[in-house]
Amino acid sequence: MSKKVAWVTDTAALLTRDFIAQHNVHVLPLVMVFEDGSFKETVDFTHETFYDKLRNAKSHPKTSQPSFGEHVALYEKLKAEGYDYAIAVHVSGQQSGTVASSPMAAEQAGFKVYAIDSRIGSYTMQKMLEHAIDLHAQGVEPEEIVKSANALRDRASLSFIPASLSQLHKSGRVSGTAMFISNLLNIKLVISYDDAGVCFVEKKVRADKRARKEIIDLFEKDVKANGVDEAAVINCNDEKTANEWKAELAAQYPNTKFITIPLSAAVGVHAGEGTIGLTWVRNP
Repeated sequence: MSKKVAWVTDTAALLTRDFIAQHNVHVLPLVMVFEDGSFKETVDFTHETFYDKLRNAKSHPKTSQPSFGEHVALYEKLKAEGYDYAIAVHVSGQQSGTVASSPMAAEQAGFKVYAIDSRIGSYTMQKMLEHAIDLHAQGVEPEEIVKSANALRDRASLSFIPASLSQLHKSGRVSGTAMFISNLLNIKLVISYDDAGVCFVEKKVRADKRARKEIIDLFEKDVKANGVDEAAVINCNDEKTANEWKAELAAQYPNTKFITIPLSAAVGVHAGEGTIGLTWVRNP
């Protein structure tokens, strides 16, 4: 008899309501801490109201992982409902303590969990969950599901262009001098993730067009080497620009399907409204 598995993630994945309902995914919300209190992503605000609040914030907000108590309560609930174990896909452990809290909370609840570090977030988390769910439906054992999901993760890439350095400066990611010079010279950063899930500056270039070209060059390497069936144009509350870039990319790469997806508010806190990027998983 197939084991009863629970699927767990956090709001960095920004799963659609339909996907959550179809697969009964349990989503732990990341937290944005403003001067007037803490707010849970997708629970206490929509994307529109979040960016309204971010623009008007007197002090820069901070982000926080779901509370340890929420983790424990979730796993106690799953245990009581007769689940045999959970497979949890979480945002990069280099960016949040969520994935580290998961097994500790499960142990306290006396429940089995396979916690997976996506090492990125967003689209990669979505694809890892889809892949894991498909494998479970085929009767694959959880250890093999985790191994295969990790292999998918290792083929994933994400690069983005912060809209400006103002938010990164407010959150302590860049100095005031660097922000001033970059804004003065219209310098754009291309930020990527390394194999450990750590963000690094891939390139510093002049103007958005050149920054996008740098990302396209990275993408094209994988297209030529392995092929890429699907890629996602990601954005922080700038769907119009994302759709325009999607159309350009679709014309340039007709063998790849392009979609647009929003980024978590947790990214918007640091990278700023208008941030755009590209993420994909190269073929095996």
